[in-house]
Amino acid sequence: MNAYDFEVKTRDGHEVSLEQYKGKVLLIVNTATACGFTPQYEDLQKLYDEYKEEGLEILDFPCNQFGEQAKESDEEIHTFCKGRFGITFPQFAKIEVNGENAIPLYKWLIENTKFGGFGKSPMALILSGVVKKTDKDYKNNGKVKWNFTKFLIDRNGEIVARFEPTEMKKLKKAIEKCI
Repeated sequence: MNAYDFEVKTRDGHEVSLEQYKGKVLLIVNTATACGFTPQYEDLQKLYDEYKEEGLEILDFPCNQFGEQAKESDEEIHTFCKGRFGITFPQFAKIEVNGENAIPLYKWLIENTKFGGFGKSPMALILSGVVKKTDKDYKNNGKVKWNFTKFLIDRNGEIVARFEPTEMKKLKKAIEKCI
């Protein structure tokens, strides 16, 4: 099984196969519009602008599971992201990433990756405290912990790496290795 085996819903409710991205490097991200990490949309768009021609696709999946920070409709979320951050990468329908209602793609991503920690930045320490309140065993399970968790997929549809919301610096180097 690889990333190309999954179907996801577009913002307008149509099922599409990720096979359409076969041969591309994928960055799959769960996002939110009212999160402290929302400004990462700007960084993601810069990565997309820099590497799109070399085969990078960023797949944006809004999610309201963390602090209810994506309450808007799919269209309102897209309008906000396009207007505020100028995003041009694909944005899909709002999803759940954890639990029984998680979409199959995310169930696969979680089952095949491990949480690597938030790091030691001030934001990482805050996030650790917040997550610990809802998931006492958060360090030992693969669940997505917060908005803007990123999964890097190589051109063969295989998972290369997982990046927690606090890890933007390492991301560019990992993308360059896949391109």
